[in-house]
Amino acid sequence: MAQSNFIDYVKVFARSGNGGSGSTHMRREKYIAKGGPDGGDGGRGGHVILRGNEQLWTLLHLKYKKHIFAEDGASGSGALKSGTEGDDVVLEVPLGTVIKDPDTFDEIYEITEHNQEFILMKGGKGGLGNNHFKTSTNQTPRYAQPGEDCEEDWRILELKLLADVGLVGFPNAGKSTLLSVVSAAKPKIADYAFTTLVPNLGIVSYRDSRSFVMADIPGIIEGAHEGKGLGLRFLRHIERNSMLLFMIPADSDDIHKEYNVLVNELKLYNPELLDKRRVLAISKSDMLDDELKDEIRKDIPDIPYTFISAVAQTGLNEIKDMIWKALTQ
Repeated sequence: MAQSNFIDYVKVFARSGNGGSGSTHMRREKYIAKGGPDGGDGGRGGHVILRGNEQLWTLLHLKYKKHIFAEDGASGSGALKSGTEGDDVVLEVPLGTVIKDPDTFDEIYEITEHNQEFILMKGGKGGLGNNHFKTSTNQTPRYAQPGEDCEEDWRILELKLLADVGLVGFPNAGKSTLLSVVSAAKPKIADYAFTTLVPNLGIVSYRDSRSFVMADIPGIIEGAHEGKGLGLRFLRHIERNSMLLFMIPADSDDIHKEYNVLVNELKLYNPELLDKRRVLAISKSDMLDDELKDEIRKDIPDIPYTFISAVAQTGLNEIKDMIWKALTQ
């Protein structure tokens, strides 16, 4: 997943089509001098529609397409001919796309299934032709309805990654290294904080041809819920994960304290995140001997845990077993 190609936030201006006007045509044929009203209805204006596509993983294709306009409906004509409907504009988006109001930031809709559709802006209805308004006392109405106006507004599209497991940890905790070892994902890896600037997804193979999707989320720091670091921009990706894998390096000064800081940031951002199942991986444990592991065990939070080393590839089967158990309970 190239960093330059991953876009999870766009703001677009969408406008549907105006409805076509109804016709005021009167029937005129060679042997029918006064045939009465035969004006057709106007056509509906085109919708602007969002459609879920499981093959997409980014909003990049909408980054440079800020203005989306649907086609107007055509006016009706004589002989009760209705105007043609305006063409809809269909925008395909990845699963997990959330539509928000740019003024209130309220969530309007969320697309989570393939081919699921949502009308972002509804096209105006076509107006009725004068044929609809004839009565016994007004047999030649010379008026018809105009078409309804279009809808137009700005909308925010945000992407929340759909994954089974979300990696949660401070910068440089070894999350990207783990993902690169257990899956075919190739995230950027380096020995400095905030190496990961965009979420990365990887499919992890498990026993008996089973698998699950793991998401490497950019590192959290204290105050992330207020927007510090990469804060609010990426905390939302954790909301869609089925469970959370906390990663704390073995050389941490206080594993229990780091865990509490991470949990508190999630709680302050969205308390519902604490309802997700959690497991803990003590990363970079290849530097530990049995005595140091026993010492660390005395200060580990009361959740399922194991020691792992992505570099030495130790403890990987154990952490996969723990994850699968949490996912299937």
